[in-house]
Amino acid sequence: MPSRRRLLAGSGALLASAAHVRPSQAQPAWPDRPIRLLVGFPAGGPTDFAARLLQDPLQQLWGQPLVIENRPGASQNIAAEAAAKAAPDGYTLLLSTSNLTSNPAVFARQPFDPIRDFSPIAVIYSSPTVLFTGEGQPYRSLADVIAAAKRQPGMASASSGVATSGHFATEMFMRAAGIELTHVPYRGANPALQDVIGGRVPFTFSTLSGAIGLARDGKLRPIAIAAPRRSPAFPNVPTMAEQGVEIRDTSPWYGFIGPAGLPEALVARIAADVKGLLRRPDIVARIEESGGAVEGDGPAEFRARIPREIEVNREVARIANIHIE
Repeated sequence: MPSRRRLLAGSGALLASAAHVRPSQAQPAWPDRPIRLLVGFPAGGPTDFAARLLQDPLQQLWGQPLVIENRPGASQNIAAEAAAKAAPDGYTLLLSTSNLTSNPAVFARQPFDPIRDFSPIAVIYSSPTVLFTGEGQPYRSLADVIAAAKRQPGMASASSGVATSGHFATEMFMRAAGIELTHVPYRGANPALQDVIGGRVPFTFSTLSGAIGLARDGKLRPIAIAAPRRSPAFPNVPTMAEQGVEIRDTSPWYGFIGPAGLPEALVARIAADVKGLLRRPDIVARIEESGGAVEGDGPAEFRARIPREIEVNREVARIANIHIE
């Protein structure tokens, strides 16, 4: 028969064990309901593609719907503000593009702090900015575009919005080539590309990921890669530097971000799940086929990257006089 002392000791251990288990039992495991993924641009563009690329794999991994909510406007600020104000519980995330680091350089005020109000999670991939024209246009090289712009100062150049990679590329191209262009901002990449295809705007700086299908279908003609290296997707298209015009690399990135205060364990969980998917050959192939390059920065690298890019972009915006009241 067990002694009274042994029974009391056993009862104490059971009580301690129960006290230890009870809090975790009171908090359901994440996720136990659908998750919103905010996208700051319209459906069909490169940011939307990045979100939908991982939508199904993450739904399967998490066992809950991942609902993509497009909130276009203000160069992603509308969606970013909603994410910043969301509860830090992992049920509202932002599929951010590098507008997060370029907008502070050009907006006089933002309804959030890009460093303080977010929890960076993981960078998915980046995509080079490319100068495209419509197939019906006569331009075949950067020299053709420069010559036309000198004959017709103020020619239009479209982009997916103010302070986007395409806008920065346009402004830097003007100064590097000594030409004058009229920047025409759209509310997303897709409407800008459609106007270039239709001949309403002669050319655009756009991400390769957002335009690669149209280029492969012969509706758009890539003229120059605004990045240090040629793209494997279009190996015969030279870089801008190869054609005598050098500008800073404006390749945008796409990544997962949550509101500030997201628990570190949850940040690590989501980052690990995303990075795990980026090792899958089928997902890597889709990214590369779209003209992108897998990145995979985790929370620490991502957090360090944001303020560094903001400072660089502020200098570019100052030189190019890009600003929004």
